[in-house]
Amino acid sequence: MDKKAVAAALEEIALLSELAGENPFKVRAYASGARTILTFPGDLGEAVRRGELSQIKGIGKSIASVIAELAEKDEARVLQELRQKVSPGLLELLQVPGLGPKKAKILFDELHIAGLGELEYAIQENRLLSLPGFGAKTQQKLKAGLDRVRRYAGLFRLGDLLPLARELLGEIRRQPGILRAELAGGVRRGLEVDDSIILAAAIPDPQGPLPFFEKLFPNAQVTPGPPGRLETTLPQGMHLVLVWAEPENFGIAWLFNTGSPDHLQELTARAAKAGLQLTPQGLFSQGQRLPSDREEDIYGALGLPFIAPELREGQGEIEAAAQGRLPRLIQPEDVQGCFHVHSYYSDGVNSPAELVNAARERGWKFLGISDHSQSAYYAGGLKPPDLARQKAELAAIRRDNPDFTVFWGIESDILGDGSLDYRDEILQDFDFVIASVHSQFNLTREEMTRRIIQAMVNPFCTMLGHISGRLLLAREPYEVDLEPILEFAGQHQVMVEINASPYRLDLDWRWLRRAKDLGVLISLNPDAHSLEGLDDVTYGVTIARKGWLEPPDVLNTYPPEEVAQLLHRRR
Repeated sequence: MDKKAVAAALEEIALLSELAGENPFKVRAYASGARTILTFPGDLGEAVRRGELSQIKGIGKSIASVIAELAEKDEARVLQELRQKVSPGLLELLQVPGLGPKKAKILFDELHIAGLGELEYAIQENRLLSLPGFGAKTQQKLKAGLDRVRRYAGLFRLGDLLPLARELLGEIRRQPGILRAELAGGVRRGLEVDDSIILAAAIPDPQGPLPFFEKLFPNAQVTPGPPGRLETTLPQGMHLVLVWAEPENFGIAWLFNTGSPDHLQELTARAAKAGLQLTPQGLFSQGQRLPSDREEDIYGALGLPFIAPELREGQGEIEAAAQGRLPRLIQPEDVQGCFHVHSYYSDGVNSPAELVNAARERGWKFLGISDHSQSAYYAGGLKPPDLARQKAELAAIRRDNPDFTVFWGIESDILGDGSLDYRDEILQDFDFVIASVHSQFNLTREEMTRRIIQAMVNPFCTMLGHISGRLLLAREPYEVDLEPILEFAGQHQVMVEINASPYRLDLDWRWLRRAKDLGVLISLNPDAHSLEGLDDVTYGVTIARKGWLEPPDVLNTYPPEEVAQLLHRRR
């Protein structure tokens, strides 16, 4: 039984109950029940079968019956009733940053606002100013939040696009007459956000794949595009494009539908200088089509080695290829372990032993466990007695796993004055310390920059976590000047993470080449809160590749003995 799915259902019941104006105790009970289920260490399905749910602390009889219903039917009557009861427009309001259920309900009850358009009009008319709990400042924040929602409309995170794209690719490859099908577009290039999934196929039938496309998406409004192209919108909201070509022209179709526009423009200009013509229909010399069934053929005809899709952003990759200066990009198999992993000691859902076993199953040689520090009370931050218990538990795990290295760390909050959470006498006990900003995001650019640099002054600061604080499509980066921060990190041997969670992907790949030039060692950190979260390291690899990083640039590629030395090089 999927704990995440059950917890999500309980959280939805809590949210909808609050929006429906139901008993606050019920709202809190369901929200608490969701957290309890996520951290339940046993087999949830077995607990349901044995009727033991109500024996779990925090799970009452009513919530236990809802969980049992979910186990039996994959749905719950109370959830269905609430979905019917709560206006979809009220849920739409929750997309606006800073607008929680309580304020959304006030807008709905007092001004009958049920949708983003109505909210925008009410703000223009200054109708929020007289509402309890609102005011000019709140209204201005909601206006900025609305602008952000509009700006993000139609965009999706790589973590949402890539799994769905792979699933669709598998379906298409199983269709008769498909000789080859591959991922294309911004997802293939590893863009952190995009608006579409683009797939390219080699098909011998000149009539194209319309029959099987309609079979795969029977309810979709399929819009025929130019020859060799079909488009539709998926139920999840993503735009889907399928392009196809005959096998002998597959390479050119794949190349042009991967992009980016800047990369293709530079390739086309290079072809013209060589007396060739590069078009979406093929590469031509004196009117004769050159072989283009593989991308390698096209690059080779232009005097270039193959350029990895992640680099195709028009940022000097063609010049580097022509001069033989392309990097030997990091590969997923180069990764030997990772850091920034949360256990159930703070806000993770798994024990340290479970996390270590999962790391071993992935073929890794080390794992760095780092829960939240005490100031992060909202995430169950560890107080000194918790640290002592965790340290003892990790010592036992090390004894049981002599051929695997477990590093003990902490994600220490960077406090408002730039100091680290815990005294130095405590920090020195850890193998590594990740310093992260989790509060006071509204400082000026100068104040935030000074705050982070001050944290790096501490000799026990091993690496910086999610350096810009961004949450993709949800929260803008806070105001900060990355240049002096990266300069200081390079000069003082402070590592910087690529937070590989698909919700963050921070440090932004556009800064990675600069970080490399400044001598900053990068760590691919999944910020994992579950066993599945460990796999987010692969998103970190993608971002590292977009930033031109090679294995020596990345901490995760080193063997455990060298990692241990690098972690302590500042002390």
